Amino acid sequence: MKKLRILIIDDDVPLTMAMKINLEATQRYEVRVENQALQALSAAREFGPDLILLDVVMPDLDGGDVSYMLKQDPALAKVPVVMVTALVSNEETGGSAVDRGGTPMVAKPIRFDKLLEIIENEFARAH
Repeated sequence: MKKLRILIIDDDVPLTMAMKINLEATQRYEVRVENQALQALSAAREFGPDLILLDVVMPDLDGGDVSYMLKQDPALAKVPVVMVTALVSNEETGGSAVDRGGTPMVAKPIRFDKLLEIIENEFARAH
């Protein structure tokens, strides 16, 4: 079975490494991490992800800017994006994703079991 490709774009290095380790441990995903927002578009073009986990607050470019650039690229425009942020809490979201303008948003700190559920839902919705 082909592994689904997930690109994580977030400036929090310990968080991205933990997410990568946990997602790859399921043996269902191939994961790439990009910790520099300015490199997000080139990393996405090179990796060809099936889904992107994107932080909202980052230096240089915020997640909204990166998301806009991804949607302008014909090769990436249809790749589902899940925003990951500390701007909402798990109490507000019930530990699940909330919809913000058609984009799911997941609260930090990330509850890995819920993140897996959200990822699977996004893959199912996109395919």
